[in-house]
Amino acid sequence: MSTALPSTPTVPAGTASSSPSAARAPTVAFGVLGAISASHLINDMMQSLILAMYPVLQGNFHLSFGQIGLITLTYQLTASIFQPVVGLYTDRRSVPYSLPMGMCFTLVGLVLLGFASTYGMVLLAAALVGVARMASGGRHGLAQSLFQVGGNTGSALGPLLAAAVVVPFGQHSAAWFALAALVGIALLTRVSRWYAEQHRTVRAAPKEVVTLPRATVLGAIAVLLVLIFSKYFYIAGISSFYTFYLIHHFDVSVQNSQLLLFVFLFASALGTLGGGPLGDRIGRKPVIWASILGVAPFALLLPHANLFWTVVLTLLIGLILSSAFSAILVYAQELIPGKVGMVSGLFFGFAFGMGGLGAAVLGVLADRTSIDYVYQVIAYLPLLGVVAALLPKVGRGARG
Repeated sequence: MSTALPSTPTVPAGTASSSPSAARAPTVAFGVLGAISASHLINDMMQSLILAMYPVLQGNFHLSFGQIGLITLTYQLTASIFQPVVGLYTDRRSVPYSLPMGMCFTLVGLVLLGFASTYGMVLLAAALVGVARMASGGRHGLAQSLFQVGGNTGSALGPLLAAAVVVPFGQHSAAWFALAALVGIALLTRVSRWYAEQHRTVRAAPKEVVTLPRATVLGAIAVLLVLIFSKYFYIAGISSFYTFYLIHHFDVSVQNSQLLLFVFLFASALGTLGGGPLGDRIGRKPVIWASILGVAPFALLLPHANLFWTVVLTLLIGLILSSAFSAILVYAQELIPGKVGMVSGLFFGFAFGMGGLGAAVLGVLADRTSIDYVYQVIAYLPLLGVVAALLPKVGRGARG
């Protein structure tokens, strides 16, 4: 899962000099990107911890798959609603210290999750947990990948931590990870100071000009949203229900299922790291096309594989599919220049919404049929990647 909350928004593009006439090329502020990526790691690690705790929560509260899906929907929907609003607002006005404030909500949510005694408290905790471009120096695909790889690495760590801490020590141990949120707050406070200093330079920079007709832009955005729908509905089936699939289909233990979930999520982190720079080099469109349609053969084989090949196939799926989002997001920002916050908020919000809705719908489907049937149904979603052929060329982002 490639998630981001209000505490980890996309960082808008900037320049390396306060003078608009400066001749030297912009540089990459790797220190700032590193801090943002680390914060994203902490944030998504805590989200992933919730996913990895699902077998524990199911046992403690006797939950159905539909109720499990509703937990995902709750924290994803919170992020989905707030992301476009925050993005649109920050395009018009700088609110740099909203970053550490957002992480504070995550801290409170984790503590509440650790001590939740009812299903309603679990949902409230999930909602609280659900409440990288200025430093890129023009290398926006690289910046998005560094930002996303932090989040995906954090997502991969969640199941490991759940297997090592939550399963042996129980639900209350989840509250211990609130200490990591304190580290995130400290990092984001430093980033916020840097952002406040840079914002004046960004506002003084020359505005980019839209070169495509409005109808072409709207058509391309619609295609990108279809691609995100296919990607995140499919990922919802893996991230929310993979542990249950392994437990029921192959009779593996809870801890081993969490370790295998880590394999999938770690592969996703590696794929994210490569997707953005590859898009900078060969163009966004080929990366988008290959990353979604390219997983279709593996997805179609997955429901029929044994345990060994299930692990191999999910590793390949995570590696290839995760490379798409950085390319999609930067491509969209190039379609609508000057609206970084709005575009980022729209796409992050839609991605979170589709992920949450997918988890809820697939949970109900699993209750009415079986987990095996869910995996047979979602196997066809990557075939929607064929619509990437309809994307227009957009500057350097669409070569090929």
